[in-house]
Amino acid sequence: MDKYKQMKNNIFFILFVISINAGCRGSGLSENNASNDWKLFRGNPELSGSADFPLPENPVLMWTYKSDSRTSSSPVVNNGVTYWCDKRGLVIGIDINGNKVFEFDLQTAVEATPMIYDSTLYIGRIDGIMTAISLSKQEIVWDFETWGQICASANIADFAGKNAVVFGSYDNYLYCIDAKNGIELNRFESGYYLNGAVAIHNNCAVFGGCDGWLRIINCNNGIASDSLELDTYIPASPAIIDNFCYVGDHSGNIYEIQIENGKVFKHKKLISVSDDNGNNVSVPAITSKAVYFLSHDRYLYSIDRKSGIINWKYLLKGNTGESSPVICHDKIIVCTKSGIISIIDAEKGKLVWEYDTGEQILASPAVIKNNFFVLTSKGTLFCFGNS
Repeated sequence: MDKYKQMKNNIFFILFVISINAGCRGSGLSENNASNDWKLFRGNPELSGSADFPLPENPVLMWTYKSDSRTSSSPVVNNGVTYWCDKRGLVIGIDINGNKVFEFDLQTAVEATPMIYDSTLYIGRIDGIMTAISLSKQEIVWDFETWGQICASANIADFAGKNAVVFGSYDNYLYCIDAKNGIELNRFESGYYLNGAVAIHNNCAVFGGCDGWLRIINCNNGIASDSLELDTYIPASPAIIDNFCYVGDHSGNIYEIQIENGKVFKHKKLISVSDDNGNNVSVPAITSKAVYFLSHDRYLYSIDRKSGIINWKYLLKGNTGESSPVICHDKIIVCTKSGIISIIDAEKGKLVWEYDTGEQILASPAVIKNNFFVLTSKGTLFCFGNS
């Protein structure tokens, strides 16, 4: 009997150890998967352009993939595979070793960046259709048609208890579509084109329009809860951290808007331009201490969030274009229209690394653990990693 009990205890102990080890392996895989993902434009639903891990200490070019087809898309990464869509509608997936592992032809013009959620790629098209593509089956799950072109990346939100794909169209509407079946859950009218992506935070959808209004939608009850008119139209996307939204208008003014319970609580200008010659289409990157943004005067700015004082500004080589910076711990990666990738010390505003791609860059970088990716307008994907 004692021998039986001892054998039983040993079996329980072995099973316990196996379960613990399996749990540890599962946790590790989950972490690796998370660190190998940059599933939507700007990296997270808040569009804050920030990563939880550092950039490679001494970046080197690992490989390039040349698609030889022009694109307006930024790259996104899912399980180590980088995806984008060219202007003719060809969706491409390149694995971490630089090999093509995915291809799907939409056979129509596309300018938007894809968004990936639950193994499905969602992408808006110039013909006004939002398309959901199964990555595993490589087939269309559903199409949803609007009455205007879709230029920006979609986002994902919990809308009235359902996972919703949220995006704007040039038909002046913001759409909330059931991610699973493509059925419309709700739509919200604005005064003009919706060109930028929607930021999601605390179950609120925040977006700007070409009518100059920043709008807030309460995703819990599906009600437009507040709005704020800026000085001129808003071509780009807002970025959010905590309860603070940062957004630029076309002239180059940068605003800080505090949002409480779906309402505009306070707002102010962090940067005010004195002329109308600006052309701001970049999205800020935000940390708990500072906000970083590109200006049409070729500077990367760092502004202290608490005081509103400019910490520093760094003059970039070439026009800033449409790319947006990404902050990774103590460093910022930024790309210019002239094709130069720069890494800047976030505290001191000093250049620590630079690379000239020789091709125009309009896209924003994608960052995962140990690697970052930059896509040029000619469709060349650059992968950088540790030396």
